[in-house]
Amino acid sequence: MQLDHLDRSILRVLQKQGRISNADLSDKVGLSPSACHRRVQRLEAEGIVRDYVALLDARKINLASTIFVEIKLQGQADEILDAFEAEVKRVPEVLECHLMAGTADYILKVVADSTEDFARIHRQHLSRLPGVMQMQSSFALRTVFKTTALPV
Repeated sequence: MQLDHLDRSILRVLQKQGRISNADLSDKVGLSPSACHRRVQRLEAEGIVRDYVALLDARKINLASTIFVEIKLQGQADEILDAFEAEVKRVPEVLECHLMAGTADYILKVVADSTEDFARIHRQHLSRLPGVMQMQSSFALRTVFKTTALPV
């Protein structure tokens, strides 16, 4: 699907204000409410807009620690990768899992309320993931900036 400047404008606004009314959105992008609504429906139908979510403040719900975990597996066979991916999805504290090129096979983004909590997550979940040969964890000291908005 080709995105024109109006589609991109709609996407920029929706990424920052997912709960905006159609009337306000149409004003911001310079379209009639009905034309704007049709475009949003098309963007949703095409899967460009996948979902609408509430973004939480991790600190206010006691998940202030962000840890990036590099994982090296015992091998690259499909069975090993598939088993790892199926199990890592089941760990609630893992927010992201990326298959990598380079020295690590995967990088995980994990949240915890403290170093002790991460030790629990490591002991009860991460160390039991199938195929893991080596793990290296790095704690974020401070988040400089964070966004979910893609540059459209």
